[in-house]
Amino acid sequence: MFSITVRDHIMIAHSFRGEVFGPAQRLHGATFLVDATFRREQLDEDNIVVDIGLATQELGAITAELNYRNLDDEPEFAGINTSTEFLAKVIADRLAERVHKGALGEGAKGLAGMTVTLHESHIAWASYERDL
Repeated sequence: MFSITVRDHIMIAHSFRGEVFGPAQRLHGATFLVDATFRREQLDEDNIVVDIGLATQELGAITAELNYRNLDDEPEFAGINTSTEFLAKVIADRLAERVHKGALGEGAKGLAGMTVTLHESHIAWASYERDL
């Protein structure tokens, strides 16, 4: 399996509900490195997994939608604990939608799947993996 990874980052604020979150129940900020890894079994006719420039551009557009936001104030996240794992899925699903609409070019139609990883720090991260 071949893969490429592109990276961006987001800075958000949010809070959580539930005793399991301890002090994170209060409003706090988080900065995430965001990695999007695209996979395919065979390289396309240009010998690439996907156009890195387009993948970077589309990931950047998605992270821009979340960057510098208090997720508690965003209607689409009302009543949801926007955990690192949850946000990885949100970003992966938004990327998948763009792949299916052709935003990553014709070559992206051969992608098998992707993984989005949000790094909370140098020692903790969460990922969401999905088929395309």
